[in-house]
Amino acid sequence: MIAAVEGILASKGNNSVIIKAGAVSFLISVPGSTLSRLGHPGNTVFLHTHLHVREDNISLYGFSSPQELSLFEQLITVSGIGPKVALALLTTLSAEQIVSAIMGSNADLLSQVPGIGKKTAGRIILDLKGKLEKGWEGEIIPAISQGDSDAVAALTGLGYSIREATQALSSIPQTDDMTLEEKVRQALQRLSSK
Repeated sequence: MIAAVEGILASKGNNSVIIKAGAVSFLISVPGSTLSRLGHPGNTVFLHTHLHVREDNISLYGFSSPQELSLFEQLITVSGIGPKVALALLTTLSAEQIVSAIMGSNADLLSQVPGIGKKTAGRIILDLKGKLEKGWEGEIIPAISQGDSDAVAALTGLGYSIREATQALSSIPQTDDMTLEEKVRQALQRLSSK
């Protein structure tokens, strides 16, 4: 098994990189979060990897942190979640946001990721909540409540990513009587001050 790859970043694609390690070049699929951290071609990079073997395909997936790799490996154990859907989750949301959504049973947030419907989001939560309670090593950001899903939808409708929207919402002080408009307004103020 290939546990990690270190080498020179030869090129970057939309969701993959080619890393030259000695005389061998590896094509590695990566989530957007990892892709943005790698820098420019010519840089020396290190990726934690997962080798995925099927009858008709052998693929290598790379991650910038062991937590992302661990979450990816947990996600692909869920029925109906393959490596491409797991990568879409890790591209749209950070590992910490996914874990927070699972721990907070927030199927609405997970189902906003392309390729994830309500049923699949519920299955992810059901299958992984207990496992993550026992063994997640990363930081868990405050969970976005079910009620905040409408605010996330409003912010994404304005052009912000789900990641930006959830981070902004988790950073504002909230009370039980806040309206959707107040949440969105305060989140927009946070987003515009960055």
